[in-house]
Amino acid sequence: MKSIWTSLLLCVVVAGFTSLGALAQDDSSNNNKAKGEVRDITGCLTKHGGGDEYLLTANDGSTWELHDNNAVDLASHVNQTVSLRGVVAHSKSHNMKEDAKDMASDSGATKQKAEHGHLKPTGVKKVSDSCQ
Repeated sequence: MKSIWTSLLLCVVVAGFTSLGALAQDDSSNNNKAKGEVRDITGCLTKHGGGDEYLLTANDGSTWELHDNNAVDLASHVNQTVSLRGVVAHSKSHNMKEDAKDMASDSGATKQKAEHGHLKPTGVKKVSDSCQ
């Protein structure tokens, strides 16, 4: 009976170490997206919806919903190519959602979809007078 418990304990210990090894692996080698809270994005800024709502369609195909605030004047950059810096709203949730989309795409369950999120702009610079 004692050898059964010893074998069982050994299996649990081996499984634990195997799990720790898997968790400790760095998966950044297959992840090219910037996963930080602050993003620098270049793309076309357009008016979206009513009021102070804008949409930034980035050069990589991602889309970002923005709201005008006191830190930046988005209205003066509508229909221009801009370089925008901003803070991702709910960044942990956003990154988890994007990771789930990537995994679904990698497994063939869905087609790759461009990133979409909400950004609180902290700075904007004009790159070009148009969105061409």
